[in-house]
Amino acid sequence: MRNDIHPDYKNIKASCACGAEFEIGSVNEEIKVEICSACHPFFTGKQKLIDTAGRIEKYKQRYAKHFEEKKEA
Repeated sequence: MRNDIHPDYKNIKASCACGAEFEIGSVNEEIKVEICSACHPFFTGKQKLIDTAGRIEKYKQRYAKHFEEKKEA
């Protein structure tokens, strides 16, 4: 390996738009992100499932017989 070709790896603080800060390692001076695990709806439990075009109802109708047989058994 050649010497002096790799950037310096250092500990920095990454900041989110919500105000949360995380200490990570990087070759960059600073990192700013728009969304993080502290404010993302999936991780906070605020995510809502949107059923477009009644997909869930179509699924339930298609497999209704299967579910009925499973309950009886």
